[in-house]
Amino acid sequence: MPHILHAIVHALKDTVIILPILFVTYLIIEFVEHKSSEKVSKILISSGKAGPLLGSLAGIVPQCGFSGAAASLFAVGTISAGTLIAVFLATSDEMLPILISASVPAKEIILILAIKLISGAVFGIVVDLAYKRKKSNTIECMCREENCHCEHHGIFVSAIKHTLKIVLLVFAVTAALNLGIELLGEERLTALIITKPVLGELIAGIVGLIPNCSASVLLTDLYVENALTVGQLVSGLCVNAGVGLIVLFRINKNVKENFVLTLILYVCGVLSGIITGLIF
Repeated sequence: MPHILHAIVHALKDTVIILPILFVTYLIIEFVEHKSSEKVSKILISSGKAGPLLGSLAGIVPQCGFSGAAASLFAVGTISAGTLIAVFLATSDEMLPILISASVPAKEIILILAIKLISGAVFGIVVDLAYKRKKSNTIECMCREENCHCEHHGIFVSAIKHTLKIVLLVFAVTAALNLGIELLGEERLTALIITKPVLGELIAGIVGLIPNCSASVLLTDLYVENALTVGQLVSGLCVNAGVGLIVLFRINKNVKENFVLTLILYVCGVLSGIITGLIF
């Protein structure tokens, strides 16, 4: 019972943090649909080559909500696949506060942030060059599938409806993941991530795939305790995209595309970790 209660409390905390970011995102989406129509959508979609760099800069801010927002924007065709991957790779979650509170040297923190920023921008550009999206949802399609009846309720009420649907899903998944981590225990997870080159990055990347801020907390704690190398930390944190993957699978109806993007994220994150391990 204590484990369940603790998992629920942490899930509530994580969900409350992302709620305002998701709401603002859906408010913007609704505004684009109602006020600016297809012209503004086309401008946003064609913002093009600078997308991955801007996405990486936005993702580096220490929060996990923007990854969910980016997934929503991708689902309705507002940003490219490369921009989405850039946000996911750069997303910091709880890493920065933990490193600062643990008195990790500033140079070391800046190095890790710079690696994530560069990884997001570089791999984001590569993905945009290689990944051609056949078809994306439109904002109208999303609203129709969600039965939000935006034309009758206005953008504010519609944005609240979209946000609540996603937040409830995030809460349920987060609570389940928190409970799983508590029952398994950090020591067992630590034992899985060994210090051997490449294999350690691969395993850290798998841990990073847990769509939850708890994964970034766990990985960063292990690094602070010298249980992870900097390459393994980068691998796990680059793959970890907060709640981004949850939102992507909830909003984007192309399940095959979602799995492809998840695989791309994993490969890019692990490569970032391996390269970091070889250099540092």
